[in-house]
Amino acid sequence: MNTDKNTFKENIRLRLKRRYGKDLSEATKHDIYDAVAASAMEYILDNWMATRRAFDNHPIKQMYYFSAEFLMGRAMTNNLINLGILPMVQEVLQELGYEYDEIEEQEPDAGLGNGGLGRLAACFLDSLATMNLPGHGYGIRYRYGMFEQKIEHCRQVEKPDNWLEHRNPWEIKRSDHAVDVKFGGEVVIKVDEKGRQYFDVDRAEVVRAIPYDMPIVGYNTKTVNTLRLWEAYSPDGFNLQLFNEMQYLRAVEKACQAEDISRVLYPNDSGPSGKALRLKQQYFFVSASLQDIVRSFKRKYGNDFSKLPDLVVIQLNDTHPVVAIPELMRILMDQEGLGWEEAWAITTRIFAYTNHTIMAEALEKWPIDLFSGLLPRIYTIVEEIDRRHTDELRKLYPNDWDKQQRMAIINHGMIHMAHLAIVGSFSVNGVAALHTEILKKRELKDWYEWRPQIFNNKTNGVTQRRWLKLCNPGLSALITEAIGPGWETDLARLRELEPFAEDPAFRERFAQIKHANKVALARYLAKSQGVTLDPSSIYDVQVKRLHEYKRQLLNILHVMYLHNKLADDPTLEMPPQTFIFGAKAASGYRRAKSIISLICAEAARLEADPRVKGRLKVVFAENYRVTLAEKIIPAAEISEQISTAGKEASGTGNMKFMMNGALTLGTLDGANVEIVQEVGRKNAFIFGLTAEEIAAIEATHSYDPKIYLGRNPALARVVHQLIDGTFGHEFQTAFRELYDSLVYGVEGNRPDVYYVLADFDAYVQAHEQALKSYADRDWWNRAAIINVARSGIFSTDRTIAEYVQDIWHIKPIAVK
Repeated sequence: MNTDKNTFKENIRLRLKRRYGKDLSEATKHDIYDAVAASAMEYILDNWMATRRAFDNHPIKQMYYFSAEFLMGRAMTNNLINLGILPMVQEVLQELGYEYDEIEEQEPDAGLGNGGLGRLAACFLDSLATMNLPGHGYGIRYRYGMFEQKIEHCRQVEKPDNWLEHRNPWEIKRSDHAVDVKFGGEVVIKVDEKGRQYFDVDRAEVVRAIPYDMPIVGYNTKTVNTLRLWEAYSPDGFNLQLFNEMQYLRAVEKACQAEDISRVLYPNDSGPSGKALRLKQQYFFVSASLQDIVRSFKRKYGNDFSKLPDLVVIQLNDTHPVVAIPELMRILMDQEGLGWEEAWAITTRIFAYTNHTIMAEALEKWPIDLFSGLLPRIYTIVEEIDRRHTDELRKLYPNDWDKQQRMAIINHGMIHMAHLAIVGSFSVNGVAALHTEILKKRELKDWYEWRPQIFNNKTNGVTQRRWLKLCNPGLSALITEAIGPGWETDLARLRELEPFAEDPAFRERFAQIKHANKVALARYLAKSQGVTLDPSSIYDVQVKRLHEYKRQLLNILHVMYLHNKLADDPTLEMPPQTFIFGAKAASGYRRAKSIISLICAEAARLEADPRVKGRLKVVFAENYRVTLAEKIIPAAEISEQISTAGKEASGTGNMKFMMNGALTLGTLDGANVEIVQEVGRKNAFIFGLTAEEIAAIEATHSYDPKIYLGRNPALARVVHQLIDGTFGHEFQTAFRELYDSLVYGVEGNRPDVYYVLADFDAYVQAHEQALKSYADRDWWNRAAIINVARSGIFSTDRTIAEYVQDIWHIKPIAVK
């Protein structure tokens, strides 16, 4: 874009003067960061306004992505890269006496997500804008994110993630677009001025939704799309009379209850109040978003809602926003006067549903009493959807009562949100080939038989702009030098790298970049956590959300196994290895927290054991987030993707590691299957039971973990160390539960639900093969380059192109 250093420098000076009353000599580093962001926003705003004008001036179909999470990471570097002005800004800061990195460090990660679902949403937004497609996001502006993770005495401690402490310079508050959302109350029938009867809710709690807009800047294009995030506010939350009566807490009680809705991502829902807050969050943001969409439609196109599906498509990112289906029915019927049939015909042409989970217990369900109490009008609509759906099932399957019950939206006192999503959507997609097949053949088999035409697969991806160009500048520069520019928007071009895998000079430069990334990570963790890493050791990495099915437990049990081997025989030949973990456990997920404690306790035990010093190390990277991932992933050499086969829907971390030259050590699960198809088994380390083998075992109820303990004394020893005092009295209860979950079963479940013990021997063998391969550094670097070269299919640009062609049918529009 057309800009120059002097103009940008002057913008920084003006920002410091107008906002802080300071000149450059008085400014703090955070002041400089804020001024740089504001200066960049001046350029973004021109394109943002031009994008809105382009969309307003053409009757184009637009896509809206409804997601409970948007794991955006930092905005500054990403926006400057996409604008094409990062080198210029770096020069400006250098001339002002600052290093760019120290100014970048002033920006907190936006606390809007946690795991792969939220990061996928962020990558999708990047691709949509880069491809000049009219696609926007809607979510919640969480005041304190999920939490900031601290590790204290080997335990996860959750602290507020106060990412908005200094304001967010990358957003604009749009109070003029605020809407009201109602909870509770009593459903009543009213009559309008035309004599038409309609439903309304009296005596409801009213919460105001205030939108904040974040620009989504496309790479090397003028398109700037919008992520609109809602903040909850009570319009009458302060009671002056109670305040004057010195009842100060009661005076602001309503305000606090309303603001709780947008306070924290995924509040602990182990109790009824937590469940109610989760449901309020979901309805709050979908109601506000739909009111916003309908209002915009009416402003542009009037009241002919038959046109709505031709101009609006909404993608539901998992089951969190599925309450949008009955909410749109409410708006169309109660507020716009449409009849049921007309409203339903419109609604079912607007929504598409992405399923992100195979596990039945993760398919969201709500108790009727909770749902109907909080959302009484929405519940009556869901009841009617279910009644009509059940009538259809009775006609289709008149003699199969069990099937009718299995496919009901409401049964056994629960509302099944995935069922509602399928009934109310025109498309249902999985996120990896294996995942989609399991949905069709197992988890959603009845539904696939009912409406096979709506099921499809859209394998996930990642944006190469952030996960290669931004986070790995050394490798990015080498790629551009080798094949030229253009891969940033056409990742399939990475295939042109493959011949360079046979070039010894290229392999050496590739290895030097990887080593430099390892050194950089070691410096960062030394500064941020005070831990020491050896860059000459193998960096073996597992960073992702902490869940039992992802099997961080298998990983750390293997480290304990290696610890025992070296302690028993210190002369054993084994290359130095550094095992890096990073993960947050949900605040109410007790066993996941115990696994974090085990990882940290084993890290401390290794550090204190002179027999293994310098040969084995475990590091738990605290407060895992996008910014930390950007430092860890380019440095990784082994990518641990070891979920129980058939449990991971897709994974996107596996793609990021592959794109940055790490070799996958994993099961044939999720998108690992497609990664192995691309690189071949010889360039990855695959182990463990397959999804089909596990399904066969579960069909016969024949799994007995004691068999594996009996045949492998080394494994039995490791498992017994959980309870034999190895880790001291303070972890006795937590680690006893881990032991019981593996050997006996807990909470009514059979033992070793995720086949940790069944896959242990194969996991050990895969690691031994990886170490043997690593000894031949020439082979390893060749395989790593091949992984990079064949990662092109895993760009979200490809994923979005498939959504556009098969589901959304939106078209790019040039912004002038």
